[in-house]
Amino acid sequence: MRILVTGGAGYVGGWLVDQALRAGHEVRVFDQLLYEDLYLKDVNFVYGDVTNIESLKPHLQWAETVIFLAGFVGDPLCALNPARARDVNVEAIRRLVENFDGQIIFPSTCSVYGAQVGELSELSSVAPLSLYAQTKLTAEALLLRRSAPTLIFRLGTLFGLSDTYSRVRLDLVLNVLTIRAVLEKRMSVFGGKQYRPLLHVRDVASAMVPCIGSVESGIFNIHLENLTIIELAERIQKVVPTAEIKLTETTFQDARNYMVSSDKAIKHLGFTPRFTIEDGIQELANVVQSRRIKNADLARFSNVSAMIPLIGSTSP
Repeated sequence: MRILVTGGAGYVGGWLVDQALRAGHEVRVFDQLLYEDLYLKDVNFVYGDVTNIESLKPHLQWAETVIFLAGFVGDPLCALNPARARDVNVEAIRRLVENFDGQIIFPSTCSVYGAQVGELSELSSVAPLSLYAQTKLTAEALLLRRSAPTLIFRLGTLFGLSDTYSRVRLDLVLNVLTIRAVLEKRMSVFGGKQYRPLLHVRDVASAMVPCIGSVESGIFNIHLENLTIIELAERIQKVVPTAEIKLTETTFQDARNYMVSSDKAIKHLGFTPRFTIEDGIQELANVVQSRRIKNADLARFSNVSAMIPLIGSTSP
């Protein structure tokens, strides 16, 4: 099938594009390269901004399936420039729905659940605590109005390495804790009791690629394990035993706390995570120990730090 992957040069898109090609699909990547200086992968590539529907239309006319990975990802980034976040995360989806009648596969976030007790399913109430989560919920509503096949995946907190070309994200909890464990021999954990449903970045492709061409529609949670932050730090310590855990009881400003169930995706879509927590920890530890990351504090490794020079800040 002909697959258009917006944002396909990014953290999630790198491995996903590889897997779509391996599955025999014809893939076209549409990306503005906000986080990258170049795109060297031997893939059909179009430089473009998803908020410019006129530039996107010819590629929508070509595609049979759109995997819409482009977006402002994360609470801090959306808070940095709310107007731009709404344009990318909501208005671009509105224009997509108006101009494309094929299959859409879309990554939402488990952050829409906010802070709740117990294991949450797709039928559980939502309680977004950030603009990021709010924009994802609004986009979900726009997509669910379609009659064409539409799959929405509420992703857990990502971790691990994507493909060879994609940047490492060091603003994700497992990744940053592992890096600090190796470099500083210490992991600072605030509170620690808050739950996160974790998911290896490569397993986004494990969920999405097999669904290309599917007639299934709806919302599906996608995760590997529900862990508290302190449990995660302890798992990291087993791989990096020289690191100590510094626990601070002070409440962290991020109030999210939720566990999810992915039973629906497992039952209806055959979703099977392939990569473990330890896989992610070990691969991050390896790239640091082998000096493949020279400076972990570079702005390019953080969504917010990388974007400030490009979009500025309109947050209070």
